[in-house]
Amino acid sequence: MISQKWSKLIKSLHLKKYRKAEQLFFVEGEKAVLEVLAARWPVKALFGTPEFFDQYPETSHMAELSQACSASELEQVGTFTSNNAALAVVAMPQWPAFQEHLGQWTLVLDNVNDPGNLGTIIRIADWYGISHIVCSPDTVDVFNPKVIAAAKGSFLRVKLHYTELAPLLANAQQPVFGAFLHGDNIHQLALPKAGGFVVLGNEANGISAPIEALVTRRITIPAFGHAESLNVGIAAAVICDNLKRLSH
Repeated sequence: MISQKWSKLIKSLHLKKYRKAEQLFFVEGEKAVLEVLAARWPVKALFGTPEFFDQYPETSHMAELSQACSASELEQVGTFTSNNAALAVVAMPQWPAFQEHLGQWTLVLDNVNDPGNLGTIIRIADWYGISHIVCSPDTVDVFNPKVIAAAKGSFLRVKLHYTELAPLLANAQQPVFGAFLHGDNIHQLALPKAGGFVVLGNEANGISAPIEALVTRRITIPAFGHAESLNVGIAAAVICDNLKRLSH
């Protein structure tokens, strides 16, 4: 069973301030937990059903603490309404400060608030081989349980850096593309070479004025119907696909 101490700790990790204080987060579900273990991230505690440990006996030696528990206990401490496998408490990685990577694409998120959107964007970046995402300090926390769930393991391969965007973009050595409702057609861009920053803005308000002033090229996804706008995750996928296609 999950002890009262661990139950209290895991429940506290639902909130950013406690994740930051403890430098811990948790991962739920069979596939995600197995990916974390396979990636050799430091797992402080692994809680799983007897069936999980019977199917994957090697996992009991891959965490500082391994403990069998019931599915209902996993559901009580986590966020999944149904979890009949496992939950892992993981130490946050200590990533170095971001440095611009010439010849590579970097996504820049300006106050993206929705955990599902951030998780989707991380997964999209992973799909298109983009290794770094730079986030404004007010962008949702990558270790939010809903972000982790939506990212489907891609958070293990894409590094997120939280920093003030203005100094970074003001000193950029590569183009700074910004996604707007009006700009150059993404399908018809002429790219002299691959690489640069791609800024995506807040779900409701778009790119903020101070960051907009640093964009060197406005791009847009042309509309063929009457929808007001695209979800930021969908926009990220369309833009990444076109930038990768046009720069090869």
